[in-house]
Amino acid sequence: MIVLLGLVVFLFAFASGRNAEREISKPNVKFIGENNLFITNETVSKLLIQNYGSVKNVAKETLDLNVLENALKSNLMIKKAEVYVAVNGTLNAEIEQKTPIARVSTNASYYIDDEGFYMPLSSNYSARVPLVTGYVEKNNLKSAYKVAQKIKEDEFLKKHVIEIHQDMNKGIYLRLRQCDFIVQLGDVNFIDKKINNLKAFYQKSLKEKTLNNYSKVNLQFENQVICTKT
Repeated sequence: MIVLLGLVVFLFAFASGRNAEREISKPNVKFIGENNLFITNETVSKLLIQNYGSVKNVAKETLDLNVLENALKSNLMIKKAEVYVAVNGTLNAEIEQKTPIARVSTNASYYIDDEGFYMPLSSNYSARVPLVTGYVEKNNLKSAYKVAQKIKEDEFLKKHVIEIHQDMNKGIYLRLRQCDFIVQLGDVNFIDKKINNLKAFYQKSLKEKTLNNYSKVNLQFENQVICTKT
């Protein structure tokens, strides 16, 4: 029994030593979720190499996975990153990208992601999302984000809204596809009620064929729809 136990300990120590000395192969990058890639495999590999030298042919025991994960998470297009080494020595990186829900187009251009934060544009892919114009600041995206999130969740808004405009007093306006009028939401309080009022107005005017008779639809008062005729 003592000899057998000693043999097991020896084999375990030998296997552990060989495993620790195993060299890492070329990184294998896998994207989770979104099929449209804002960041490429090559960019991820470059981030790994920049922050740990040549990852390929590095011994497993010298590799700090936390350093690599933090390097990937520092990229503003990456939401989550997990890095691990398989038994065969393959370095795996699983990447979840940020999801843009609106595109700011003012003196600067960037996305607002689905958590309300700044996301840079990508040279690899351009998302089809509503534009945000007017007076918008990177460190204060709260109102524009709330409206953009509402658009993302609502099929009617997703189909019709093409632009979110914010004035210097944080008032919100919408532009709809194939409509000449602007929609004045005002602030984002009672937004669900205001959107329901917009839907009711739109369906009624569409049925009566009067959508082109208005220049502005004012919804800033919770229980009223005030229309300005052209």
